[in-house]
Amino acid sequence: VQLQASGGGLVQAGGYLRLSCAASGRAISSAAMGWFRQAPRKERESVAAVSWSGDRTFYAESVKGRFTISRDNAKNTLYLQMDSLKPEDTAVYSCAARRDYVNSGSYDYWGQGTELTVSS
Repeated sequence: VQLQASGGGLVQAGGYLRLSCAASGRAISSAAMGWFRQAPRKERESVAAVSWSGDRTFYAESVKGRFTISRDNAKNTLYLQMDSLKPEDTAVYSCAARRDYVNSGSYDYWGQGTELTVSS
């Protein structure tokens, strides 16, 4: 499966943005998926994830209450709605997917990132 993240840009603090991750090559309706980010000079971190069945989500403490992960299986697309953005959210955001029906372990497919810059 190929993943392509998009939707990044320059936003003022307090603003909002929605990232998209379009999948091609196979359906993602049975794949656990996640969003990651990597800020300059920092390690990559997991931001949000959704189980393959869609009934469980995970959020990093730093984004809880501000970010929402969702998926549209009909469009084969994963989203990350980001509200109340802070300068510390500035990073390159990437999406990833696991093999079908697997909720743990490493991710098998990665997309190229999209850059978000939040100005103060």
